Amino acid sequence: MTFSTLVVPRSLPMESRALMLDLLRSRKPTYSLPQPFYNDPEFFQLDMQHIFGTQWLFAGLSCEISKPGHYFTFNVGQNPLMVVRGQDKQIRAFYNTCRHRGSKICLKEKGSAAKLVCPYHQWTFDLDGRLLFAGSMDKGFDPAQYPLKQAHCESVGGYIFVSLADGPAPDFEAFRQAVEPYLRPHDLDNAKVAFESHMIEQANWKLVLENNRECYHCAGSHPELLRTLAEFDDPADPRINPKFVEKMNRKSQEWDALGLAHRAINDPAKRYRVVRLPFQHGESMTMDGKPACKKLLGTLTDSDLGSVRLLNLPNSWNHLQGDHCIAFRVLPLSPQATLVTTKWLVHKDAVEGVDYDVERLSKVWLATNE
Repeated sequence: MTFSTLVVPRSLPMESRALMLDLLRSRKPTYSLPQPFYNDPEFFQLDMQHIFGTQWLFAGLSCEISKPGHYFTFNVGQNPLMVVRGQDKQIRAFYNTCRHRGSKICLKEKGSAAKLVCPYHQWTFDLDGRLLFAGSMDKGFDPAQYPLKQAHCESVGGYIFVSLADGPAPDFEAFRQAVEPYLRPHDLDNAKVAFESHMIEQANWKLVLENNRECYHCAGSHPELLRTLAEFDDPADPRINPKFVEKMNRKSQEWDALGLAHRAINDPAKRYRVVRLPFQHGESMTMDGKPACKKLLGTLTDSDLGSVRLLNLPNSWNHLQGDHCIAFRVLPLSPQATLVTTKWLVHKDAVEGVDYDVERLSKVWLATNE
């Protein structure tokens, strides 16, 4: 039995499954899902089992664990996880539970360790998950049979993804090939987290994502965001500003000349989308539209590159600009509570107070999140 089967229910009353299917079949297109999808505990367990228990989830960023022994931890439902960089520089994801009695191994949100030592009975694991020491065990005990349980782990363009799938994980290569050209110029492997915020939204995770996916509310609720973003950015939308269409065409030609990927790629299964779009005003998502960081990401020399907008369902959206990047991670806590973590990244050599000011860097999205 795997750890995921211990904490993620594999069977729920057939009535709940049947009800979910009936509601999906009968729902009206373009309308919200019926109420149980947002507040029913058994529906939530099905979400955690079939969506968060199988799909690729954004976990964190490679620059957060830049050296061997660096790690960060987080939870997917009741599953505690740790993402670790090994001595071989490989990034791996483990269940943050000791193979002895299930105690949590890494107790901090992030840190560094030469070895992974359980604080309960001091079972000691190498950074690659191998059990190195287990005191006072029987003569026939074989440490090789008790490595840390691994989760699937992949990375692309500085983003780390995990999957808790019991068997083979969903295909990752199509996603990697689609998004890597958009991420590469920003070189987030050589960035750093300048600031991060954690907010618990009192809403089901689907409402959090639905709210992010539409800007119907932006003009009334997010004036800070619309200082730079276009309210309508689809050329087929009759409400779009003609001047913005002209700018899109002009920037498209510029980006083609620079070899920058920018045309929208939409996953046929609607699990991810990536596109580079210009800002309607300014060059960066700040209150005045001016760059928030003097030192640009990667080897970029132009701050007026719009933003790469990367969506990865079910738990992340991102804005990569010339001067900084904003990464969002969504983790369900309960049927009506969701943890939203936002991280602002700048070049690793940028100096706070010299190249950037944290308040100015984060002001637009802190206001938007609230």
